[in-house]
Amino acid sequence: MPIGIEDFVKIRTEGFYYVDKTGLIKELLESRGKVNLFTRPRRFGKSLNMNMLKYFFEYGCDARLFDGLAIQKEQSLCDAYMGKYPVISISLKDVSAGTFDSACSMLRSIIGNEAMRFPFLKHSEQLTPEEKSRYGQLIAIDSTARQVFAMSQEIMMDSLWILINLLQKHYRQKVIVLIDEYDVPLDKAQHSGYYDEMVGLIRNLFSRALKSNPSLHLAVLTGCLRIAMSSAGRHLESIFTGLNNLRVLSIADVECDEYFGFTDAEVRDMLHYYSLDDKYELIKTWYDGYRFGNADVYCPWDVINYCAKLRADPGAAPRAFWVNTSGNDIIRTFLRKAGPAARRELETLINGGSVSKKIRQELTYRDIYQDMDNLWSVLFTTGYLTQCGSTDARTFQLVIPNLEIREIFTEQIYEWFQEEARRDTPKLDAFCAAFPLADAETIETLFTAYLKKTISIRDTGVRKDKKENFYHGILLGLLSHREDWIVSSNAESGVGFSDILIEIEDSSVGIVIEIKYPDNGNLETGCQDALSQIEEKEYAEHLRQNGMETIIKYGIACYKKTCKVICLHP
Repeated sequence: MPIGIEDFVKIRTEGFYYVDKTGLIKELLESRGKVNLFTRPRRFGKSLNMNMLKYFFEYGCDARLFDGLAIQKEQSLCDAYMGKYPVISISLKDVSAGTFDSACSMLRSIIGNEAMRFPFLKHSEQLTPEEKSRYGQLIAIDSTARQVFAMSQEIMMDSLWILINLLQKHYRQKVIVLIDEYDVPLDKAQHSGYYDEMVGLIRNLFSRALKSNPSLHLAVLTGCLRIAMSSAGRHLESIFTGLNNLRVLSIADVECDEYFGFTDAEVRDMLHYYSLDDKYELIKTWYDGYRFGNADVYCPWDVINYCAKLRADPGAAPRAFWVNTSGNDIIRTFLRKAGPAARRELETLINGGSVSKKIRQELTYRDIYQDMDNLWSVLFTTGYLTQCGSTDARTFQLVIPNLEIREIFTEQIYEWFQEEARRDTPKLDAFCAAFPLADAETIETLFTAYLKKTISIRDTGVRKDKKENFYHGILLGLLSHREDWIVSSNAESGVGFSDILIEIEDSSVGIVIEIKYPDNGNLETGCQDALSQIEEKEYAEHLRQNGMETIIKYGIACYKKTCKVICLHP
């Protein structure tokens, strides 16, 4: 399984599994778009596709790499384009720095190293001495050792334009330019306080190279967002200002919709290849659900990682692999900014419903956090939400795509809720103190108040134990406030696993808590069922063995945003 491998040659020559996306080549060529921008969430195959394009178009192409793939069937396109162009290929995903100077140094290294792939330009008979000197400025090493390459800021802003024109003149052939993850430097700059400087640099770098450049045959860029002019028009912020030939292909567009992410048929083929057909429904539930244009796709990063786990351990449980590659700051910010109406809409999404929102697919990183409308748009464009229909070109029905993303939202809600609860320490102290006092009334009153501020799970499609787990997590988070207590979750005790056990060593008080979610809303019955389970399963036995002399038992029933608490104590 090609986990983390974005090198097309390595995948094709070293026995890795490859999902054929070479049909993208045909669509690109037949569309005749000169500058193409694909916006997709992280980990949907952008970098591998860009690497595949490089090896198809670049001089010296090994045609055997494409044996058996879709593009090989397009003989006329292969004859006209395969291995027929100089290609400049850079990725900006590693331009991540705390200062503008450091980011510039990284950018110099990326462009300088790409320029060094063409050392023949130093001696090309097609270039004038002045042009060879310009090439020398691109690859000159910094003698002070403060950075690898010595090119000035002015040269760096012209660097792609210079390299394109030198290659065109040398080969007497127009150039193809590939720029992967173009917007990562802007994202990092926004978080580190040098956004204006980076916008100016990237705009100048791209404008010179891509705008009305007769030496350019084709350019392909990828990223998460299309960086547009800010709502206030500050600093002419759009880095694509003046690019009238720009063709944007977003997650809402039908063109090329199936080439980023795995289709259902591609996942079925992969599972059959590895004799994992029986895992299809599980993988579909966890990792499918994205809708790009008219294509329903899976997150490829998740599918590949989980298949690799299953090959090593057929009993491996699915988990959120994507969360390890994408920061969840956007969800945390959303929860902090959300008012009651937005929290209610998020609750609808968590419970399997949809919400209608007008989406701005052209944003600036500066504007992302300015208002809730922008945050909804970013959740959509970055893959935390997807669409299940639209009423017009900008208004979409948004849903959470799959169980993995739902788990991510739920985890972030837990963390946000605990942060909010700890802002009112006296209230939290009173809630916790009520447990060893057997004060069921106070517990019920305060827990109900907490539930009204969080996101409840009430979708009939969610299993009952999943609903109980949610309330379990909320309560466990609140009780963890008492660091002097030993709080255990799902601990083995008696003849089963209790929801929550608490040991208060100073007073030798032990507490058993069992939580129920009665689907019929009968909280009284739910509490009694919980208490009966505590007795039948002998959950208190573990506490007695650990020296707890006083045992207090709680049956707690939750339904939507209400709860009831019944206590049994000596």
